[in-house]
This record gives sequence, structure tokens and C-alpha cells, in this order.
Amino acid sequence: MAQDDLQKHLDNAMYGTPLLKPEEQRKYMGTFRERCYLTMTIEQMKDTANRTNFLKELTQHPDATVLLNGAMDITLQSAYIKLINERHLKFTVVNDFVENTPDALGLVLTAKEAVNVETIDIEQKFPKQSTKSEQLDEPKKGFWHKLFH
Repeated sequence: MAQDDLQKHLDNAMYGTPLLKPEEQRKYMGTFRERCYLTMTIEQMKDTANRTNFLKELTQHPDATVLLNGAMDITLQSAYIKLINERHLKFTVVNDFVENTPDALGLVLTAKEAVNVETIDIEQKFPKQSTKSEQLDEPKKGFWHKLFH
């Protein structure tokens, strides 16, 4: 039995402590899905409407920590760091297990403990309202078209 404990201790020293749910932790920049209030991809972070919605979410969770993708463009990263610093919130720039692709997570608003928020993607949590001009662009279908098609 002592040999097993010794081998486990040596393995931890050589390879690090094994992660619980490693794929989930890689996806959410070192935290668990159950601790997330909000997530944004790098592409979503470039949209000003999403930035406004992110600020709304920040005001609802003043004790939260923001995790930022360390591989993303430095100008985008510094813009969000400035917003976070203005509100005196905590943030961490994560450099492990991150990548600079448009669909990679760029920002995670996270809690210290499990909060189990059902919808965490910013565009699902704050759906964009369609404008009247978008609705007017669609041609109206007449009675006969609806009847025979």
C-alpha cells in the first residue's frame, strides 16, 4: 500500500495533479461550466452591443471574476481590461489551454462557487432585437402564394 502512495506522489510531482473534468476546464479557461455567469467568444467581444450587455451582467455580479483569453489580440484584450478596471472588478488573463480563433472563448465571467446558470452564451442570454428595416426587407406573400405553396 505504501508503494502505491509513493508512486502517486511521484506521478503528481512529475506530471502535476490530475485535473477534474479536464476538457471542461480547458474550454472554460480553467474553471467549471457550473461556475460561469457569462461567456463570450473572441468574435462576440468585437460587437459593441455585446460589450454593453457584458457591462449589464457585470453590474449584476460585482463579486465575479473575469477570465480573459491571453492569446487574443492585445488591443481587444486591453479594451476589456480597461472596462473591468473602471468598475474595480477582479480579472485574470489566462494563457494555458487558450487559442486565438474567432470561435474560441475570449471572456468568461465566473463565480467562486457553483451558480448553475442555464444560459451563459451572451448572444443567447441577450438576443438581438430585429429592427423594422429588417422586417420590411422580406417580401410579403400573397393569399394565392400561401394557398398553393
